[in-house]
Amino acid sequence: MRFDLVDLQLFLHVVEAGSITGGATRAHLSLASASERIHGMEASLGVPLLLRARRGVTPTPAGEALVRHARLVFQQLQRLRAELGEHAQGLKGTVRLLCNTASLSEYLPDALTGFLARHPNVDVALEERTSNEVAKAVREGAADVGILADAVDLSQLEHFPFRVDRLVAVATPALAQLLAPGGAPVAFVRLLDVDHVGLAGGSALSDYLALQARRLGRSLHARVRLRGFEAVCRMVEAGVGVGIVPEPAARRCAQTMALTVMELADGWALRQLSICVKAFDALPLHAQQLVDALRA
Repeated sequence: MRFDLVDLQLFLHVVEAGSITGGATRAHLSLASASERIHGMEASLGVPLLLRARRGVTPTPAGEALVRHARLVFQQLQRLRAELGEHAQGLKGTVRLLCNTASLSEYLPDALTGFLARHPNVDVALEERTSNEVAKAVREGAADVGILADAVDLSQLEHFPFRVDRLVAVATPALAQLLAPGGAPVAFVRLLDVDHVGLAGGSALSDYLALQARRLGRSLHARVRLRGFEAVCRMVEAGVGVGIVPEPAARRCAQTMALTVMELADGWALRQLSICVKAFDALPLHAQQLVDALRA
């Protein structure tokens, strides 16, 4: 086999982007150079690594094996840099952290502040994903640490409690009285009969609520989608529709806005958020330190 770390990193970028063009862009290579490198890897191995189609590429079984081993190589390099970083000033480590919407918006900012202040040479590459996507990425080595709702499959993962997260509905006082007379908990299916104010498409919470609606054989109609819970609550206050947000955000906004916070009667609205890793002992030192800080 005649390929180097640049080839391995390029191949990971191509698989993650779903196209050679996207992978070349992430690797800062020209399309011609990237294509030549991929063909060179396939010629060296004697097997095709990618299935090419009009809409992009997917890895063959051999390609999937290469992805697994390439990720292990880069994880070991991360560990090497972290351990050498104890002896050589200036070396940096990066922790790839994936999380759901509630974690990203409500809980992680405070949890990360102290860690980043104490570890100036550590960067955190933070991305929002659905809980299922977080678990899959950590299991496959595409992320070091994940924070997710533990209702998903956590097999092959080590996991630790992070926060308890409750989703609630917010509405104008008049609409809330119609939906939940006397302040009683309201069923999600009842809320599907009215317009919603949602988060922008692609957010983990937006996908999670759409999934719950599909399980009821229904769909959720959002008149508008916005970025951020405060923006959602302001639009709800204006009478545009109902919003569903984490309880801390709802209570905070209700202090300054004319909103009523309604408890959801559905069991899935109360979630245990957990930290997950593939194997804590196999993490680079700086990633272990981040997990410890989040658990604290």
